[in-house]
Amino acid sequence: MTDLSTTYMGLALENPVVPSASPLSRDLDNIKKMEDAGAGAVTLYSLFEEQIDREATLLDDILEDQKDRYAEMTDFFPEPDMFRRNEIDYPDLIRKAKAAVDIPIIASLNGYSEGGWTSYAKAFEDAGADAVELNIYYVPTSHRLTGSQVEALYFNILHDVKTQLSIPVAMKLNPYFSSLPHLATVLSRGGADGLVLFNRFYQPDLDIEKLSTRRDLVLSTSEEMRLPLRWIGILYGKTPASLALTSGIHTPEDVVKAMMAGADIANVCSVLLENGIDYIKALTRGVDSWMVRYNYESLDQIKGLLSHKNTPNPAAFERANYVQLIGAQRI
Repeated sequence: MTDLSTTYMGLALENPVVPSASPLSRDLDNIKKMEDAGAGAVTLYSLFEEQIDREATLLDDILEDQKDRYAEMTDFFPEPDMFRRNEIDYPDLIRKAKAAVDIPIIASLNGYSEGGWTSYAKAFEDAGADAVELNIYYVPTSHRLTGSQVEALYFNILHDVKTQLSIPVAMKLNPYFSSLPHLATVLSRGGADGLVLFNRFYQPDLDIEKLSTRRDLVLSTSEEMRLPLRWIGILYGKTPASLALTSGIHTPEDVVKAMMAGADIANVCSVLLENGIDYIKALTRGVDSWMVRYNYESLDQIKGLLSHKNTPNPAAFERANYVQLIGAQRI
């Protein structure tokens, strides 16, 4: 068997397949199943800023008081149960998971603003988490907000967390920045031990009959992997932070592509929701079979092999590829 071990933010993993934050990891038995199936590590489900901020409790009371007076409000606001505080439950799950499994446990914080909620990362470390992933789920909608201000928000949240922790911290980013390489550099210098590309925003649809927005959970496909694959390939070798590819990994070949672009780990979620936790076995075995077939003995031999830095055709990551593809079309 080939050596599938990898290092992510200084953590030694037996292989690069890591379940990303999802409802699957709310259950301790599922976390055990993930280890048994061969997961290199587990990222726990996200604890949301709304669940930590005390104002959320006040919001619940207000919504409960108002919703019977104005029936049309009930479809607009989220159900109060979505934001019930579970600060006690989350660290307890970390403690139980660390006692039950030997693989690294990565806690996840999901927020969108600067504030006291970031201090809760210390509770994760105290509970035994091996690392923290900061998922900044923020969509700027104000025309007065500049790109620099948005980037500063990410940096400030990172700084608030890093000053409290001694364990590694990863930043989960979205692709909507004017200069992602610059932001990656700034965050790395600011202490980010890892960069997770990319946060997958769930876009609302419009119901033209009910004249309302509609929220649907649409799982990823392998085609969605191309965007993070491209940017992992561009960033490889240009930032000291570990790189994690998330979105669109469904097959062993997808995992291999992630490694060849320069990722240290391959996060999986949709494929486990579709096929079950045991599918981790198929992914790791498939990667091992591919490595044997092409005479590779370890992941280190293929990591970054097809990155922007090392590929014989770096223009494929840039505009030249666009020009060649469009120019080759015949109408």
